[in-house]
Amino acid sequence: MKILYLEDDIALSETIEEFLEDEGFEVISVKDGQKALDTIYTQNFDLFLLDVQVPKINGFELLKSIKEANIQTPAIFTTSLNSIDDLSKGYEYGADDYIKKPFELKELLFRIKAVLKREFKTNSHIIKIDENINFDINTHELTIDNEVHTLNQKESSLLKLLLKNKNQCVTFDMIFEYVWTFDEQNNHDSLRTYIKNLRKYLGKDRIKNIKKQGYIFE
Repeated sequence: MKILYLEDDIALSETIEEFLEDEGFEVISVKDGQKALDTIYTQNFDLFLLDVQVPKINGFELLKSIKEANIQTPAIFTTSLNSIDDLSKGYEYGADDYIKKPFELKELLFRIKAVLKREFKTNSHIIKIDENINFDINTHELTIDNEVHTLNQKESSLLKLLLKNKNQCVTFDMIFEYVWTFDEQNNHDSLRTYIKNLRKYLGKDRIKNIKKQGYIFE
């Protein structure tokens, strides 16, 4: 899981980054809101961990901008602001959780895991795409109106990547890095075939092509 961490306190940032990396997360740390925004538009993340009082763009305004851009990645605020108005503003702008400084590292970890678990609605291996379609990430099976269709490995990996980043553009580079192994030769023709197969099951309108960039799952 990949986390964007916005914190201008260098010592705290290094402590949190080291702790989370020891717990198996990939952490990209930035020190100001503008750098965070630029990074968010060039990379995909599973979680935003945001301080509020940071230079250039504060955490509240940053998350507001992100949500207005229809980026639905979950977010947790870490801040010394503790008034009920600040708490209300954080949730109003789209935060999934709000943790007050100072906090224990284990508490932060518990909250991160809870938010990520909710992001997939359940800790089950079944992802509900809509009322009639379920996807089992372990068996690579799509169940559509009670009819089971088994995806191949690359189709399954591609669908997982698209679902994890729903309503966001998944770039060609991200797809080739995630779906193909390092020693395989990737190519756009094969990718188009996998997309065509997924559209056959899910509908053409669900997976849209973003010209010269990648695909988006709506």
